[in-house]
Amino acid sequence: MITVVSDTHGTDGHRLEGRTLTAVREAELVIHAGDFTTEAVLDAFEAEAGAEVAGGGEFVAVSGNNEDAGVRERLDETRVVERAGVRFVVVHGHEHDDTALSLLGRQERADVVVVGHSHEPGRREGGAVTILNPGSHADPRWYRPAHAELEPSEAGLTGRLVSPDGEAFSEFDLTVTGRE
Repeated sequence: MITVVSDTHGTDGHRLEGRTLTAVREAELVIHAGDFTTEAVLDAFEAEAGAEVAGGGEFVAVSGNNEDAGVRERLDETRVVERAGVRFVVVHGHEHDDTALSLLGRQERADVVVVGHSHEPGRREGGAVTILNPGSHADPRWYRPAHAELEPSEAGLTGRLVSPDGEAFSEFDLTVTGRE
């Protein structure tokens, strides 16, 4: 499973609970789209990511616009990762509108652009790429708290947006149509 999270906005811990904590621990890959805020939060996430996967899971994260200097020094602003034949580009998104996200996805030959910043969980098409925002598990603001869970399928990945209490409130497919 791939677990996608963003916008933790913590000071001293991962702020994970319920299904979100379980999903991070069980994931083979955890993607975080930024705004940990402090190094203590980043360290706590790294400790939990893939904790229940034999050999540990992979943790891919980017910096957001609310990071302290230590987090900014440790994380890039953009990362690319591929799993189950699906190529992801990860960026916080505070400097990108949908057109820029779509162009970034094309530039990186990605199938999916993972983005945070708005705290609004959702999936939308951005031209030739899918834009996935997992929302915020810990600081949802006026949206519901959420994370995304992705599982391999014949066509790419199936996904769902899930609240920390375990309710899957949106399901979708991330289909790979082939890259140029």
